This record gives sequence, structure tokens and C-alpha cells, in this order.
Amino acid sequence: MLSALRRVPFAVQVLLALVLGIALGIVARQMGGTTDDPNWLAVTLDTIGSTFVTLLRTIVPPLIILAVISSIASLRNVSNAARLAGQTLLWFAITALVAVAIGIGLGLFIRPGLNSGVDPSTAADPSTHGSWLAFLESLVPTNFLGLTASTSADDAGVLSTSLSFNALQLIVIAIAIGVAAVKVGKSAEPFLAFTQSALDIVLKVLWWVIRLAPLGTVGLLGNAVYSYGWTTIGALGKFTLAIYIGLALVLFVVYPVLARAHGLSVVKYFSGVWPAVQLGFVSRSSMGTMPVTQRVAESNFGVPRHYASFAVPFGATTKMDGCAAIYPAIAAIFVAQFFGVDLGITDYLLIVFVSVIGSAATAGTTGATVMLTLTLSTVGLPLEGVGLLLAVDPILDMGRTATNVAGQALIPAVVAKREGILDEERYNEPRGLGGFVAPEFRSAAELAADADRDASAAEDDSAGRKPASVTAP
Repeated sequence: MLSALRRVPFAVQVLLALVLGIALGIVARQMGGTTDDPNWLAVTLDTIGSTFVTLLRTIVPPLIILAVISSIASLRNVSNAARLAGQTLLWFAITALVAVAIGIGLGLFIRPGLNSGVDPSTAADPSTHGSWLAFLESLVPTNFLGLTASTSADDAGVLSTSLSFNALQLIVIAIAIGVAAVKVGKSAEPFLAFTQSALDIVLKVLWWVIRLAPLGTVGLLGNAVYSYGWTTIGALGKFTLAIYIGLALVLFVVYPVLARAHGLSVVKYFSGVWPAVQLGFVSRSSMGTMPVTQRVAESNFGVPRHYASFAVPFGATTKMDGCAAIYPAIAAIFVAQFFGVDLGITDYLLIVFVSVIGSAATAGTTGATVMLTLTLSTVGLPLEGVGLLLAVDPILDMGRTATNVAGQALIPAVVAKREGILDEERYNEPRGLGGFVAPEFRSAAELAADADRDASAAEDDSAGRKPASVTAP
């Protein structure tokens, strides 16, 4: 049976997993159970899904550190490294500006906060808030590994401590180490060689985890259907509709137009970004999806590794058109309409400012709620309005995250194309619906061509020549 499963294309496995996950989630709902006492099928789905996400998140810290250090080492011979970083930030801001404009337009047109039927008693101030100070503080690593610890007590009073990592701090640490290694010079060569070797090992482990994506998809989507279903939309139907229309406009209109404007095939974009989009949708985690997003940018879109290993991790912490543009814009308008607060042109400009600049203030945190509180506090709207929207947040988070990762993969490809370093042959290579263009799935002829290109690049480096493909046209 395993041999037969291996013959099924990876993309088909994922699609089948999506269907199976929805079906099992519906079955689990029919079996009954509560949040405190779920049935055995619900527990099994939750365990499978959470285990897969845990595996992805486990590999993120070493991937960020090793990839960023290696990318800085690779960029030392690239004359336009600063320009690459600047172009990345610029296009992050441009797409965020378009997304928040769409969000404001939909909020004013659909008017989700009027006659919503939401129970005012559900209004509650959230436990976490976004702030500009928190963003500035998050830039300073608290320890070498960027780890934070939190202690909580269960109903029986038993204390447990959990560790988490701050992705932005990891990037800062890795940039410092990478720059220092480059400045040290020849004596740092063994360290850089070790870093590259370790990165190759981590990427191999990552591929083993990615191969589990169909199984993880069954668990994640099945548990989402069981836990939330679609009945929780209730009185927030107009709000949910506005959010998903906005996300659809960004994902299916803005991004394709941006790709086409830069001479990139829209069909290849959607087929290439599918692995990251589907995983982002079911996992609801840009950071958990980040390894897959980076693999999409490199293997499917042809973005050079030295650039993708910087742009994708950075985008996973700050490039959130779903969570930081569409959602806070419509949600802020909903809260204003619900509480009868009239917004002026200055308020809308503040919403735009926070969405374009402020998404970095959520780096290293759980994004959308923190971003919403930052927006509401900046505009002067009651933070208690956040509690009104919590009932549908898990359902919205699936679409938000899928949109986030689609943009996080596209912008590096756009910038690479503008700078003349995109491997367009790789971008346009044939692939199945949503399949990866990667060594595990490519022909011997394609592997030989890649080996020739790598050998040629190595000869250029050893001779002290800069490859022509990395210079701006």
C-alpha cells in the first residue's frame, strides 16, 4: 500500500487530504462531545494536526539562524545587497497599502457593524495588546537564542513552563553573527562552511517533515471543522463576508496583477505557491508555514537562496496583508459602527499608517489580535470591541494566514525579477497542481543541469568573479 501511495503525486495527496479532513471533521461533529470532553475522533485529529505544526515550528529557529547567516555570507560578493533589502521593504509597504485600502473600502460599503445582532455583553478587553514600544523592545535579544519562557497553572494548580522563540530576535542575532563572520574574514571560513553544511542538513529534515503535510492537513482541517464549523458565524456573517471578500481580492486580483506586471505567469504563481497557501490555511501560522514558504520561493519560483533566506523569514514576521491590513481595517470600522463612533479622514489615515508601518509591532507575537488592539488604540476606539469578534476569529484566521504566506512568497520573486536574479527557467518549469519543483520530484536531466549551474557558480566564486546573474540590469 505504501508503494502505491508513493506513486500518487504529492499535490494530489494534499488535495485528497483536504477532502478527507473536512469529511472527518463533519463526522466528528456528528459524534457529539464538548470542548472539555471531546470524542475520540476529535482528539485524534487534534493530536495529528498539532504534532505536525509542532514539527514545523521546531525546525524554524535553526532554519532562520543558519539561513540568514549563510545568506549574509553569500551576499558579501553581491554589489546590490542593500538595494535588495530596500526593494523588499518597499514592496512589502506597497502591497500593504493596497490591501488596507481594499479593507477600508469594503468596510464602508458593506457596513458590517450596523444591525449585526452581536450581543454587547461579549465585548471584552483582550489580554494581549500591540504597542510600538513592544516592537522596539523586541529588537533587543533577551538571550542568545531569543527564547522566552512563560509559566501557567492548570485547574488543579499544577504549574507548567513553556518556551517560545521570538522570530524577530532570531533574525537580529543571525544578522549580527553573519556580519561579524564576514568582517572577520579568512579565519571565519570554517565557521561559514559548517553553517552551510548544517543548513543543508536542516533542509533535508525539513523535506521529511513536508512529506507529512497530507497527514497533517487531515488533522488540522478536521479539527478546525469539528471545533468551529461554520455555525459560529451567526450574527457576524456580514463581517466574515467582508473579510473573505477582501482576502479574495488581494489573493486573486492584487497578487496576480503584480505578478503579471513583472512578466511572471499567473498560472505558475498559483500552482507554485499552493503548498504554502494550503498549509497556511489549515495551520493558521505564518511562522509554522515559513519553511514551506521559503522552499516555494527557492524551488518553485527560482528566487536565489542567498536572498530568499533573508526575505522570507523577514516577511513571515512583518509581511501580513491578511492579519495586518485587511483584517484590522474592516474590524476597526466594525467596532466604530457598533459603538456609534464616527470616523473622520484623519482616523482612516491612521488606520492606513498602522497597517503599512505597524505590522512590525506584532513581530514575535500572535498576530491579528495584537495588530487589531494596536489599530484600535491608535485611532482611539474602545478595545472592548475586540471581544465582539473572537467567536469567528479562528475561521477568519485560516483565510488571513493563507493570504499572508501567498504574499510572503510573491514579493521575493517580484524583487528578484526586478533585480535580474530570478531563475525564470525554474519559475516556468512544469509542475503538477501545487507540486514542488524540487530535487525529490525532478528528473535526472534537470538535476544534472542544476549541478552544472552550481559548479559554474562555484568556479566564479573561487576565481573571485561575481556571477553576472546577481547584478542589477
